[in-house]
Amino acid sequence: MHVNRGKSTTFAPIMHVVSIDKQVVNQMPPVNFPGRIHVINAISQVKSAVTALEKSPIVGFDTETKPCFRRGERHNVALLQLSTHTDAFLFRLNKTGIPLPLKHFLEDTHSIKVGLSTTDDFHQLARVSDLHPGGFIELQQMVKQYSITDMSLQKIFAILFHQKISKGQQLSNWEAPQLSEAQQRYAAIDAWACLCIYEHLHAGDFVPESSPYYHEITEAI
Repeated sequence: MHVNRGKSTTFAPIMHVVSIDKQVVNQMPPVNFPGRIHVINAISQVKSAVTALEKSPIVGFDTETKPCFRRGERHNVALLQLSTHTDAFLFRLNKTGIPLPLKHFLEDTHSIKVGLSTTDDFHQLARVSDLHPGGFIELQQMVKQYSITDMSLQKIFAILFHQKISKGQQLSNWEAPQLSEAQQRYAAIDAWACLCIYEHLHAGDFVPESSPYYHEITEAI
C-alpha cells in the first residue's frame, strides 16, 4: 500500500459576500431627505416631538458629537436624531439634556428604534443621563444575515439603494449656536437611512445573490 508522506493539501474556504468599494460609492448620486426637519432646541418642545414619534411603529436613530481635535479633549453627545419617513426630529441635547419624555421613549421596549453601532451611542449617552435603552435594533447585526460585510451606514445604504450619503458634515461643530441647513440635512438623513435599511431588509426586498456587489472571497487559513 502506498502512503503519501508529502505535505497535505489544504484549500482556503470560499465565502460569498456583499461588499462595495469606496470609489463606487463616490460615483453614486447623492440622497436627499424627503421629509420635514424639526430642530428641538428647548425642553418645552420635547413632549410634542415625542408624541409625534410615538405614532410611528418604528423610527430611525442616530447621534452626533462635536469632534475632538486635541489629545484629552472630550465632548458629550450634542444631538440625538429620531426619524420617521416623513419627519426627522433633531434633539439638541447640549441645550436640553434628556428630558423625561425623551428618556421614556428611548427606554420603551414597545417603541422600536433602529440604529447602527448603537453600543457606542449608548455609551456616549450614559454620560448625559442614567439611560437604559430599550426596543433597539442593531443594523450591524442584521446585515450579516444578508452576507453584507460592510459595516458603515454609507456603504450599506449604497449597496441597497445605489445612492450616496454625503459625510461632508460629519466633523462639523454639533454644538454650534445654530445648526446649518447642511448639518440638519446630514443629521436627518443618517437617522432616516437606518429606518430605510431596516424596512428594505425586513420586507425581503434584498436578495444577496442578485446584488451587483455579490462576490466571492477566499478566507485566510
